[in-house]
Amino acid sequence: MDTIIFDVDDTLYDQAQSFHKTVRKLFEEPFTDKEIDFLYKASRKYSEILFDKSENGEISQFEWQTGRIIAACKDFNIPIDTEKAAIFHETYVAEQNNITLFPEVEELLNVLYKEGKQLGILTNGEEKHQKMKIKQLCLSRWFSAEKTFISGTIGHAKPKREVFDYIEEKMNLDSSETVYIGDNFEKDIIGAKQAGWQAIWMNHRKKDLPENAFYKPDKEVHSAKELLNLFVK
Repeated sequence: MDTIIFDVDDTLYDQAQSFHKTVRKLFEEPFTDKEIDFLYKASRKYSEILFDKSENGEISQFEWQTGRIIAACKDFNIPIDTEKAAIFHETYVAEQNNITLFPEVEELLNVLYKEGKQLGILTNGEEKHQKMKIKQLCLSRWFSAEKTFISGTIGHAKPKREVFDYIEEKMNLDSSETVYIGDNFEKDIIGAKQAGWQAIWMNHRKKDLPENAFYKPDKEVHSAKELLNLFVK
C-alpha cells in the first residue's frame, strides 16, 4: 500500500482509560473494571447514535455529549442527571489531555514514516476537541496538517462517501493503493470499503462482525501488537 490513513479514537490509543478515570472520580459506587467496561461500551454505542443525530442537526452538540452517558447509565440503573452528565463530559475531556499512543502504534508509525509511506488521519468529531487529542498524541511527528482531516472541519462525517472522496482529492490518492485503519466497523470499515479503499479493522474490543455484513474488512486485528505485525514481519 502506498497510502495508510488512520482513525484516531480507540485506534491509536485506548479511549477507555480516560473513561475509567472519569467514572472513578465522579461516582461513589465501587464499580469493578469489568462493570466500567460494560458502561463504556454502552456509552460508545449511544455516542455513535447521538453523534449521527447531532451531525444531521436533530439534536445539539450538548445533547450528544451528555446524552450518551445518560443513556448508558440508564441501561445499568445508575442515577445521573443532565448537570452531572455535563460534569462527566468536562472531566472526560480533561482526562483526554493525558492520553498516550499504544506503544506498538508508535513503533508502527516510525516504521511507515521511514519507509516513505504517505500517511494521513481521518477522524470524526468536533474540530477543537479532535485537534487537542492530535496535539496530545504528538501526531505531527508523522502526519502533516495538510493530511489531517477532521469531520467537523470538512462538513461530512464517516461513513459518508463524501468524506472519503474529499480526502482522495486532497491527497491525490489511488484508492486501490490506499488502506484505512479504524476500530469502528460501521463508520470505518464500511466507509472505507464503499469508497474502494482497503480496510483493516482494529477490533481490539473484540466485537462481532455484524450478521449478513455486505462489506468485510480486508484484515482484522485484535491488538496494537497484531496491527504492528501486519506491517513488520
